[in-house]
Amino acid sequence: MVSEPAPPERAGASESERLQAARTRVVGALVVFASSIAFSTKAILVKLAYRQGVDSVSLLALRFGFSAPFFAYAAFGSRLRGTPPPRALTRREMVTLIALGVLGYYLASLSDFIGLRYISAGLERLILFVYPTLVVVIEAGLFKIRLERRQALALLVTYAGIFLAFRGEFGNLGSDVPRGAAWVFVSALTYALYLIGAGRMVPRLGSQRFTALALLSATAAVLLHASLSGAKLVGLPPVAYAIGLVMALLATVLPAFLLARGIALIGSGPAAIVSTIGPVSTIVLAYLVLQEAISGTEFVGTALVVSGATLVASSSKRLKAEAST
Repeated sequence: MVSEPAPPERAGASESERLQAARTRVVGALVVFASSIAFSTKAILVKLAYRQGVDSVSLLALRFGFSAPFFAYAAFGSRLRGTPPPRALTRREMVTLIALGVLGYYLASLSDFIGLRYISAGLERLILFVYPTLVVVIEAGLFKIRLERRQALALLVTYAGIFLAFRGEFGNLGSDVPRGAAWVFVSALTYALYLIGAGRMVPRLGSQRFTALALLSATAAVLLHASLSGAKLVGLPPVAYAIGLVMALLATVLPAFLLARGIALIGSGPAAIVSTIGPVSTIVLAYLVLQEAISGTEFVGTALVVSGATLVASSSKRLKAEAST
């Protein structure tokens, strides 16, 4: 969720005002940091669910089904909160919002979950983390924006890191790695397209309302897919439901609202930089929980991807940091 960044310090601000601004930045950074750590658990939970024999669509339905009440409250709970209801959406806004929700959360999440069947959680998170570079490249093409030298360098560094990490994992896991990497890259691409569209809808609707409605649209698409495909939602092992609930709360709802708060405090650019801890956190958790090996090549690749994403976040004024798939 994207909120407007906090205003910069005023010229001639008092010492107490400067201290308060510094505290706000620290709190905002810690909130975004916590959001990134929480979201990094998603791939770990998906891998654990697969060990219980749960298929991708059923797991996706559990994640969105358990998350839906929280986002419904965020979207429609204005009367319960004692605030005036927001204006009604126009037909065009509704169609655009549904399309973006299906693209950015349903398709992106489905592609990601399928990809996780073939590659490690660490590599999945690295590939997903190229979405800021995809936003920059797509916007440059669509809106005739010339890439800065720093952005071009960031792209080179990021994709060099992906190549190294991919090469290291290919040797460990074999021929399924390209298939899994392709699925996760599709996830990153669809999420990047969602962010570009969201950047034009959020100013009209507000970040919390837009994101909540987009997620509800994705939930409807996921449940429709589950019903049409005959996905198994009843009779799963109890631990599968527990994993789905934890994924909804810890890896979906909590990081979404934490990130919204963090961006409100420090702005989207600094938040994007802080969130680069995500890939590192996923790799560490994958090592501790899933016993995924980390090679030297993958470690170097991770460092390059994080460095490239940081360069993009610090140089692109159009970058939007939101909750991911």
